[in-house]
Amino acid sequence: MGKDGIIIVGSGLAALTAAYYLRAQENVTIFTKKNRVDSNSWRAQGGVAAALATGDDWRTHFHDTLMAGCHHNDARMVELLVREGPKRLQEWIDAGMAFDTDEHGRPCFGLEGGHSHRRILHAGGDQTGKALVSFLLQQLNDRVPLVEEEQVIDLLIEDGRCVGVKTMRKDGRVSVWRASAVVLATGGCAGLYTFTSNALTATGDGIAMAYRAGAAVADMEFIQFHPTMLAAGGRAVGLVSEAVRGEGAVLETEDGRRVMDGVHPLGDLAPRDVVARAIVAELERGVRVYLNISAVSHFRRRFPTIAALCEAHGVDLEAGRLPVVPGAHFLMGGIVVNEWGQTTVPGLYAIGEAACTGVHGANRLASNSLLEAIVFGARVADAINCQAGWPTSGRRADRSVDRPPCLLAPPLPGRAHIREQLSASVGIVRDRERLREAVDWLEQFSLPHWLEGDVETLAAEEIETGYMLLAGWLVASSALRRTESRGGHYRSDFPHPHPDWQGRRLVRTKEEWASAPVGR
Repeated sequence: MGKDGIIIVGSGLAALTAAYYLRAQENVTIFTKKNRVDSNSWRAQGGVAAALATGDDWRTHFHDTLMAGCHHNDARMVELLVREGPKRLQEWIDAGMAFDTDEHGRPCFGLEGGHSHRRILHAGGDQTGKALVSFLLQQLNDRVPLVEEEQVIDLLIEDGRCVGVKTMRKDGRVSVWRASAVVLATGGCAGLYTFTSNALTATGDGIAMAYRAGAAVADMEFIQFHPTMLAAGGRAVGLVSEAVRGEGAVLETEDGRRVMDGVHPLGDLAPRDVVARAIVAELERGVRVYLNISAVSHFRRRFPTIAALCEAHGVDLEAGRLPVVPGAHFLMGGIVVNEWGQTTVPGLYAIGEAACTGVHGANRLASNSLLEAIVFGARVADAINCQAGWPTSGRRADRSVDRPPCLLAPPLPGRAHIREQLSASVGIVRDRERLREAVDWLEQFSLPHWLEGDVETLAAEEIETGYMLLAGWLVASSALRRTESRGGHYRSDFPHPHPDWQGRRLVRTKEEWASAPVGR
């Protein structure tokens, strides 16, 4: 591609994977709004799922993924995921990526909910994400510039094509960067909730920017709530990986009653939406829920991050029981893409949790998210590497872009208030009344105002808050429209899947604002 520039937005596993496979290009730049390790990928305790173990097969992984996703998945995309994943991982192992092994040097494969085989590779016990990100940063070795503390605040669109981005530094300085291709790897939106496993940077801003730029988004109602966040001081203070239950831990009430008995055939390793709702049912009755870890051997050595988390928050590991609550964890939906990560806007790509590839369906299978980042990060790079004759001329600051009128921010709520509203009304169990209340509350902040105009004159915090409102509205209004329960979307007023909704995606574009009132 010569001098033509490529911009990657985000610094998690998907972004770094794309950069890894694009590193031969001359003008690739990564922008991240915080620092290079401030991502969900760096925090990921769980492993990466792949059919590499003896006796396992991609077809079994394929079936498990469809089952967990309630058959809302795009089967073609799932097959790409589970067939290409082992090949990519073997490439990385051959390049020096070290996963955990037993005393004989053989890979250790863990078991997590929804999997019918032990196929989860871990690194550093519960530090798989950190190990993968560190491996890629070492492989890149500064061959791709990574600009930290510079937030992408908008996408540049000319004649319906994405031709670059606008960025804002901590001092408020705005730069315009033209590019041949822009890759959004900005993560999901679980940071919109009060109890969350995510980095607070995961506020859905990439999805909101893409929607604002005219890209289609889909499946925004499907949010996975992880069943086991460590509870301390009335807060969810960190994730307790599902791998702990895979090694024998069980959920129980204070008096020792098993929470998952009779709830699901897979018991404590049932799909996450089932386990999360079972815990919520106990909490709503005023019953505290614990994860009994007494059956897990060598807990501190196997789960050093969780052990440190417990110690930091005064939770006694020797008691053998960790207090837990569910928290927002993963968005199955996002920006609509094809098998090469291309969005509906030419020149704009999306990967990782920001993208809706269709592989997760209505509920993500445990440890498929890191695999998705690797497989589709590589596919985006392949697509870009194969392009020729890009229409723009390099990765340089350029002020010649036509500027739309300035956007004047209406009065905005505090971020904590946004999180409280979404947690109360668009949480694990939903109903029409509370969803309608959330949509009305969000729409009062002049959301159409955020779809047009130049955000450059606003402060970074105002821009991010506005994008939080827009992303939250997409979640709430999609949940209001889907009148059934499926996977991570559960409505008490429509508690069962409905055949009319089988395989039916709620695709959203900003053109909907020109038609009838939305969400009604």
